[in-house]
Amino acid sequence: MSKSLRLYFTFSLSMLLLALFFGAVAAFAFLYPEFFNKYSPFYQLRPMHVSAALFWIISGATAGILFYKQAAFGTIDRKPVVEKSFIYLWMSAVVAIFVFYGFKKFGGREYWEFPPLLGLPILASWLCLMYSYYTSWTKGKKNPPLYVWMWSTGILFFLITFAEQNLYQLSWFRQSFLREITVQWKSNGSMVGAWNQMIYGTSLYIMVKMSGSEQIARGRKTFFFYFLGLANLMFNWGHHIYNVPAASWIRHVSYAISMTEWLILISIIQGFKAKLSEQRKYRHLLSYRFLIASEYWIFLNLLLALFMSIPAVNRYTHGTHITVAHAMGATIGINTMILLASFGYIIKIDRLKTVNKKYIRIGFTVTQVSLLVFWLSLIAAGVTKGYRDVVLHISPFQELMNPVNTVLHVFAIAGIVLFAGMTVIIFNYFKALALMRPNQEKTFSKSNGLIGVNPISYDPSQVENVKHFVRPLQ
Repeated sequence: MSKSLRLYFTFSLSMLLLALFFGAVAAFAFLYPEFFNKYSPFYQLRPMHVSAALFWIISGATAGILFYKQAAFGTIDRKPVVEKSFIYLWMSAVVAIFVFYGFKKFGGREYWEFPPLLGLPILASWLCLMYSYYTSWTKGKKNPPLYVWMWSTGILFFLITFAEQNLYQLSWFRQSFLREITVQWKSNGSMVGAWNQMIYGTSLYIMVKMSGSEQIARGRKTFFFYFLGLANLMFNWGHHIYNVPAASWIRHVSYAISMTEWLILISIIQGFKAKLSEQRKYRHLLSYRFLIASEYWIFLNLLLALFMSIPAVNRYTHGTHITVAHAMGATIGINTMILLASFGYIIKIDRLKTVNKKYIRIGFTVTQVSLLVFWLSLIAAGVTKGYRDVVLHISPFQELMNPVNTVLHVFAIAGIVLFAGMTVIIFNYFKALALMRPNQEKTFSKSNGLIGVNPISYDPSQVENVKHFVRPLQ
């Protein structure tokens, strides 16, 4: 791993830490505005929390792709300067965004609430990433496995949805509020599908390497679900705009496509039994535990998302804390668990003596329990608010929110515990990353399976079994 890529991994984990911190503080700022308004008001903490979470997801996904692509494509990056340009441009843009937030300088739209000009370095950095990735792909192995297609479509559609999110800067879109809000909600929904493609591709790559069989990334069933997910990425955003008076056919098409996700849910349920038998073999591996946790959260969150896609239910849930539960469950329960599995696999967290794996397991348990309480409390708050609003027709906001705020106190306390559990994991990952150093030994022999530069190198005194790190890449 190069120094720049190791820095990028550290930066990504820092974004996760900031997202958890800002989120925990923002929850109390919402409940006790009279105190926090003097220092950091909720309107400032919320975009800082949302942006940190968004940049953690995207940075963590691209960090893994940059690391894996050499082995996946079987090629050496002949122009590492392009990859470094992406890393430093991206990190510089994100740091600048938080500087503006610190001075309470906002702009943009939902999820991208920074001054629009800062979108230019983000766009430039992403174009560098695309050049580095796609040139490696074209020079790599033919007939690539599914995870390569997932990374490729995710990277491409992020660019498309990012461009859509910035269409509001054209005066024609701003002339109509409905037009602008429809495009914004549509692009936000599709962007989630874009980074899901990158992250789910990473989880598939890890499962291939753990199992030793690439067949699971080439089967017909696997590709069927890939195209199903791709269709949902492009058309399943309709449930984001049920409350917008758009054309009815948009709602009908998106609703029909969203219901196909029941097939994914059924597949997950069928796979649970097999997963339970595999746990006996892999349960000592921390990366595997994170992957299994993401499977359970996919089940829970997909179940919630499917109910939210039903218009009759969406009438009660839209704009309530159930939407937040859906977003948090996906961001932390699914995406973060997969990315922590990916990072743990890369840094070989299970084989380092200096990393206290007992603390990581405790942090893992605390995280899962607190996240479940966190998630359920948001659903309870959303049901309470939706019932009082739609059924009881309570208009005064303070009266509407009184019982909701009681539930949100449980949510805020669970958020503090979640932050503590995740912090234990993150700091142990920081420690493991600090032990890594670039390996300059180049191996170009095709006969022994070695490709390019051995991607991981450790101080031998810190590794329990050094021989595991010198085996050829498969």
